Amino acid sequence: MTDLPNQNKELLQAFRNAQRDFSADGVKTALDAIFHKDALCQLSFPFETMNGRNAFFEIALTPLFHALPDLERRDFIVMAGADEDGAQWVGCGGFFCGTFVRPFLDIPPTGHLVHMRFHEFYKFENGQVTEMQALWDIPELMMQVDAWPMGPSLGRQWCVPGPATQDGLVDGPHDQAKSEQSCRHVIDMLVAMKRHPVEPPEAMELPRFWHERMNWYGPAGIGTGRGMAGFRNWHQIPFLNAMPDRGQKWGNEAHHFFADGDYVAVTGWPNMAQSLTNDGWLGMAASGQKMHLRSLDFWRLEGEGDQRRIRENWVLVDLLSAYDQIGVDVLARMREFNKARHVSVPDEAWKYQ
Repeated sequence: MTDLPNQNKELLQAFRNAQRDFSADGVKTALDAIFHKDALCQLSFPFETMNGRNAFFEIALTPLFHALPDLERRDFIVMAGADEDGAQWVGCGGFFCGTFVRPFLDIPPTGHLVHMRFHEFYKFENGQVTEMQALWDIPELMMQVDAWPMGPSLGRQWCVPGPATQDGLVDGPHDQAKSEQSCRHVIDMLVAMKRHPVEPPEAMELPRFWHERMNWYGPAGIGTGRGMAGFRNWHQIPFLNAMPDRGQKWGNEAHHFFADGDYVAVTGWPNMAQSLTNDGWLGMAASGQKMHLRSLDFWRLEGEGDQRRIRENWVLVDLLSAYDQIGVDVLARMREFNKARHVSVPDEAWKYQ
């Protein structure tokens, strides 16, 4: 029987490797080899939907490489599996790193090393990528250069680590039985979590699903929470106070869950819907605004049997899109916030002497 999850990971490796020592020609060649020419490429705000591989390369990858000419991709999770409909996905989590020498989305350069986390999900059909859903943590880049114009993170803001077990680049062969068990654990956890706030917090059964030393790695703007108390204090409580009806379905939400051994992922464009009915989340006013969120996640489980728990959870949320939906242009505010800065970095300054 063909091991499609690992076959697809291997097919994607050349594209990933080309970004490790980024060159425009090398990446374009690798992109053309694996992406269907009409692939649907969906990326975080302000890029949004790009139709075809050439659009993705020209609109998103080329400006990033221009701003960070020594751009380097570092994956800490690469996993694959089939979703509930049988579609094959590969999920990658990691960082883009490089010397920030030219503006990117008008974010001012510093001439110093920066990093930007990514979660990328690739749908494979007949050996080609036909769809990509991806988030780049653009607020993280703004924060590193002191250009973030919105409120500070409640959680810990830092360079989020890869898996503690250092096994995020999941090897084959694909363990279908273990993958199904892991996926069921995460889905059951999410079902239980939705019982609150209608029911008291105990209804979520957090200790049943989460390790007591869990880490919840949120996006820049939310930050990391350690343990169940950290997760609740720095993310869940503010989030549910503001949007107690979270997880509603308004017609175009989607979830694609898949697993690879101890790792589980979900993607969807969008995959959450709720109403901003109270204050408390990111300083957003209680406008009653209906809002869709794109939250692309990875979970790592550990333990066996009744002791199996989620130990780490990497979460990216498209916060710039969330602000845009309530009428706040974060990039415009950033330009106003930073227009007195005059940062000039010579084009060749990043090269080693």
